[in-house]
Amino acid sequence: MTDENSAEVIGFNLFGDPVYDRKDKRGRPSFEWTKENSNKVSMLLAMGWTNDRIASVVVDPRTGKSISTPTLKRYFRSELKVREVARDMLMARRLMLAMEKSEDGNVGAMRILGNLIEQNDAMLADMRFKGDGETKADEAKKVPKLGKKEAARAAAEQAVSGGDQSLWGGDLTPGFKSRPN
Repeated sequence: MTDENSAEVIGFNLFGDPVYDRKDKRGRPSFEWTKENSNKVSMLLAMGWTNDRIASVVVDPRTGKSISTPTLKRYFRSELKVREVARDMLMARRLMLAMEKSEDGNVGAMRILGNLIEQNDAMLADMRFKGDGETKADEAKKVPKLGKKEAARAAAEQAVSGGDQSLWGGDLTPGFKSRPN
């Protein structure tokens, strides 16, 4: 119950009793977004964590409890949108920080920058070896894999248009007379 002296009277009810304005809201307070939690979500996305795992470690600063998955999706929508490139964004940030520190003459940062560049080169070489590092021109040259129906239709068209070179010879060509054996 609210204290009648600290609350403001906003009117009277049917029986003439005063109605007080509630300053505090009922129920659990809504989640409060913080920069710290945003950074935590972005980092965990870069590490490949699922939404359920992330929600279990993000803590609402006012309640001290972990948030639910729907709350994570509601308040961290922009962070979740970049899930696919979060790892690349984290690596880019690490490279930028190491570059800035190495430009200032920090020898340790120079060494770390060299290690990060070597890791990046190894990743690129691995992508090229596996075929993941293809260009858009390479993708355009690829023939899409046909499904069962499309493959059967293409085989039928090949048999009809193949003429004498096909398996059926000219038997499928209208007006073709087969030769006696």
